[in-house]
Formats: sequence, structure tokens, C-alpha cells
Amino acid sequence: MLSCCDSPESGPTQLALTTTPALLASHNAAVLQKGEAAGKKPNILIIWGDDIGQFNVSAYNLGMMGFKTPNIDRIAREGALFTDWYGQQSCTAGRAAFITGQSPIRTGLTKVGLPGAPEGMKPEDPTIATLLRARGYVTGQFGKNHLGDRDDMLPTKHGFDEFFGNLYHL
Repeated sequence: MLSCCDSPESGPTQLALTTTPALLASHNAAVLQKGEAAGKKPNILIIWGDDIGQFNVSAYNLGMMGFKTPNIDRIAREGALFTDWYGQQSCTAGRAAFITGQSPIRTGLTKVGLPGAPEGMKPEDPTIATLLRARGYVTGQFGKNHLGDRDDMLPTKHGFDEFFGNLYHL
């Protein structure tokens, strides 16, 4: 998913989590608080990429490499361009840490799981989607999930209003 959201004036505010190769972009807490103080919640779009080097996005490489990502560059110019980050040892651990706000060791999602495995999101795991839904957001996740494929582990059981994607690698 490359775009998502209704404007605050025209309908519900939305969160879309997409797991296509790109950079992570969202509003920071100060922007969120400012929007809420004015009675408008900002739309939030998070683009999560796997196996992307910092310089694979032209907003970061400043023309020093051949990659051109003009749409992502525009998001960086108009939203946020992050300069500090850390990564987990696997795509599953990174996704679990971001979505739950917990260290992957707490959720048990430290490595890539296998289809049908008992490891996955648990009912007690908080998620960004659940927290934002309580604030009036409509949420969606699109792309690779990797957080369990049993019914109780699906994104729609953990606060996401909509999910369209893969539960594991293709």
C-alpha cells in the first residue's frame, strides 16, 4: 500500500502499516499532540522495509548512489526523516518490537517462525493498532506480517481493522 488515509475533515483518521520495501515514516509525538489539541488527529502512515540499506533510499544517499525514490523522498520532506535507529536480528523480531512496543524476548518473537507454530502474537500483547483504535483511528496492515498464522494471532485479532498480505515469506 502506498497511500492510505482520509483527511481528518472527510472521515475517520486512519493508520496504515505497510510492509513493502521502503523507509519508516510517521509523525512524531509532538505533531500527534499538536493535532489532537487542535481537534484534528493526523493521519499516520508507517512504511516498514525489510533488508533495505540506509543508502537505498535517495532521501538518505543525497544522489551518491543510483537509486531514485521520489515518492519516499517527498514523504521524508513533508513528514519526517529519521537519522537514528536500531535493528533487530530478524524481520519478525523487528516487526514484533515495533507493533507491540516491547522487546521481542517478551513476546517470544525473536526469530522467524514457521507456519502453524505456537509462537506468535498473544491476546495479552499490546499493539500500536489497539492503542490508536482507542483514540479513534481506523487501522490497517498490508504486506508481510510474520507474527503467527493461527487465528488468534492474526492482525485483525490485535487491533487492525483490516489486513491484506502474507503471513509468512512467499
